Formats: sequence, C-alpha cells, structure tokens
Amino acid sequence: MKKIYLLMCMLGIVFPYYHLIKFLSSNNWAMDGFWTEIFSSHPVSMISMDLTIAASSFLIFIIYQFRSKKLNPTKYLIALFLVGFSLAMPLYLYDNHN
Repeated sequence: MKKIYLLMCMLGIVFPYYHLIKFLSSNNWAMDGFWTEIFSSHPVSMISMDLTIAASSFLIFIIYQFRSKKLNPTKYLIALFLVGFSLAMPLYLYDNHN
C-alpha cells in the first residue's frame, strides 16, 4: 500500500504542474486570467470548490494533529501550499501507514 501512496505523491506533483506549465506557456508565462478561468463554468467551479473544501479540511486536520499528537506539520504544509492537496494527502497517508 505504501508504494501506491508514493505513486500517488508523484502523480500529485506531475499532473497539477503539467497543467500549470501548459497554462503559463499559453499565456506568455503570466498568471493573467488564472482565477477567472478557475471559475469559468459551473462544472469547473464545482471541482474547484470541492478541492478547496477538501484541502481546507486537511489543513484543519493537520493543525489538530499537531496540537493533540505533536505531529510535525511542516512537510505537509509545504506540500499543501507549494504543490497542493494532491501531494499533501498522499504524503500524509504514506508517512502514517502502518
């Protein structure tokens, strides 16, 4: 199971950054229009809101774990804010799989 979590960590880096690079290359390496496109239609908005709520819930969970079990949240916070939920969650599962 840990190998699957590790694979998901790698995919969680590759897929989001692939699409970010494609977006940036088509916009002359500028972020102009990123936020308007992220809410450009109801289906895209639904997915964006779904991931926002999931990532926020994970952030609250990590803070709770830090306070109650003294878990070091640094690498999960870095993963969450520099890459996204697609890396942070599989990384947490990888680290905490028995």
